[in-house]
Formats: sequence, structure tokens, C-alpha cells
Amino acid sequence: MRRIIKALGIIVLILAALAVWKRDDLARLHAVLTLFDTGRIVQNFSHMDAAFLSVPVPKGDAAPLPLPAGTPFALPPEAQDWVAQRSVTALVLVKDGQLRHESYYLGTGPLDRRISWSVAKSFLSALMGTLVADGTLDLDRPVEAYAPALAGSAYAGATVRQVANMTAGVEFDEDYLKFSSDINKMGRVLGLGGSMDAFTAGITARRAPPGDSWQYVSIDTHVLGMVIAGATGQPLADLLATRIVQPLGLEEEPYYLTDGLGQPFVLGGLNLITRDYARMGLLFLNNGAVQGRQIVPADWVAQSTVPQAVTPPGAMGYGYQWWIPQGAAPGEFLAQGVYGQFIYVNRAAGVVIAANGADKGFTAAGVEAQNIAMFRTLTAALEAADG
Repeated sequence: MRRIIKALGIIVLILAALAVWKRDDLARLHAVLTLFDTGRIVQNFSHMDAAFLSVPVPKGDAAPLPLPAGTPFALPPEAQDWVAQRSVTALVLVKDGQLRHESYYLGTGPLDRRISWSVAKSFLSALMGTLVADGTLDLDRPVEAYAPALAGSAYAGATVRQVANMTAGVEFDEDYLKFSSDINKMGRVLGLGGSMDAFTAGITARRAPPGDSWQYVSIDTHVLGMVIAGATGQPLADLLATRIVQPLGLEEEPYYLTDGLGQPFVLGGLNLITRDYARMGLLFLNNGAVQGRQIVPADWVAQSTVPQAVTPPGAMGYGYQWWIPQGAAPGEFLAQGVYGQFIYVNRAAGVVIAANGADKGFTAAGVEAQNIAMFRTLTAALEAADG
């Protein structure tokens, strides 16, 4: 009996030592598995750096792009209902460069740096546009020319352009609600400190030849990150900082979630305050320029915010990592992320709407159309308020 007790004691000590040794990995795994739990999702989405590896995106010392207060705008009743129904956590409305409305919900506040999810893709697109303009990137070169690790993957032979407009043709299950999907496998790689580059290079299945058809595939954006890193030899966080964040002028320093090797989670890991999401919308509202400075080439803004691929009937259009609603007026487009993250731009009306949420019902039928309709309703109400 003493031997059994002694053996059990040794096992307990070994397990305790393993728990200490792998404490950070276990904590990140727990964070991944409970990230969307009803009682935790709002807090998690405002404090992702508490559970995941991260790296700052230096904002520099420049003053933030001004958002002067305009005439206060009260949300119409239908918008208040939408806020509650869609678990909105933050809403910022800007018209003609003036801050008209700002509100926060579910215990969150104005300085919470909120997870972008796929809104981050549009930030990376802006960075890519600057590199295309200066000749660092050629949209029609194969991705492996810049990222040799992709040579044996399903991405081999796909051009940068095809990856940017999501016609690369790789097989990738984007079902956010299925534990075994590729997107959730990717999340566990991130959470456990694995290598996103290795995960991406390990994708070998194709559903169609490159350029043949469109399908939304989030991992395509990580490929763009690999391409940019290979073309420039510079850290992505630093590139985004020097080419986009610092010239634009943000209020609070953003950060990227990273994998275990420090590579930014460019397809969904950017975290900003909601007013700074609105500042990004203003940059694109103004054709890539702010305060007389051209930050993103105007022709790239134009190309990336109109359809660049044939999407299924009834679906929104897709540019270079930006979305175009059905029936969009010229200059109407948006960045969007799962669970209710948005930057909506309506250039003709001079309106930018930045919204964050923790909407667990975001995949339900009709929700996407409801959100677009609400942004248009708010735009029309702002115009009416101004006569």
C-alpha cells in the first residue's frame, strides 16, 4: 500500500510539474475553448491580450486624427432595438468628419481595445495597396515567389491578386460553429502557440483551380501576410504602424494577437478602440487621404472597394478584402468581422459607422441583411437630421 501511495504521489508531482511547465499553453487553450461562452464573450472581446500572445502596433507620437464633436444625434427606436438584439457593445457615428454619436453597452467603455476579427483584413489590404504602389508587390506574381514555404501547398501557382480577392481555390472549412472545422483548427493552433505559417503551408487540398471561382477563405489573408513579410523582410506590425497607423493618427495603440513565433494574426487579430475603427473608415471615405496626406493610393482604395470577383447570386460583392453590399451606391462598402464587427462607409452621405459586438447569432438567416439595412437607416437618419 505504501508503494502505491508513493507511486501516486510521484504521479501527482509529475502532473503538477507539467501543469506549471505548460501553464501558459493550458491557459491559452482554455481561452480558446471558452472564448465565446455567454458569460465571458463580452469581456473576452475587449481584453484579448489577457489570454493570447500579442504584439503592439506602435502608434507613434503624432496627435490622433481629430474627431470634432458635431450636433448630438439620438438613435431612433429601431436602432436601439437593433443594439439590444445584436448584442452591440460599441457604436460610433461620424458624418462629414464630425463625431455625431458614441455609445457603449454591456459593461464596456470607450477605451476598450476590441477585437476586429475580419475587419483586420481590410487594414492589411490598405497596407498591401501601399506596397503595390511602390513596386514592392506585383499582384500577378505567384504567392510562392514571395513566400517560398507555400511552394508545396494548395496555394502554389495562385497569384497575389487571386488570394487578395479570394479566388485562390483552396479547400477550407470556414464553419465557425463546428469544432472540427478548419477555421477552428486554426484557432487552436493560434491559442496553443503554434505556427500559423506552418499551418497555412500544410494546406494541400484544392476545391477549384486558382482564379476559377470565389469562396470566402480567411486563411487566404494569412497568405497575404506571408507574402508581405517575404517581399519586405520587415515585421508586419511595424509595417502597418509606419505605413498606415502612424500617418493616419490613432488615439490608442493597437495590438495584434500573434502565434507562438510572434507572427501577427493578420486575418482577425487586430485590436483597436471603436473611435479608431471609425478613423480607418474616414481614411477610406476620403479616398486614402487625411489632412492633406495621401496614405493609401486613391486608385487602390477605388479598386479594393468594388467587386473584384464573381460572388454567388444574392451575396455581397467582394473587392480586395472589403465587402460591397447588394445594391450599393457608388462609394458604399464595408469591412466586417464575425460576431458583429463593422466599419461601414457611405461616401456620398459623408458617413462612417464603426460598430463592435458580441453577437452569437451572427450566422442566423437574415442577420447580415438586417445589419446592412440598419447602417443605411442610420445614414438616412443622419442626413434627415441635417436637413
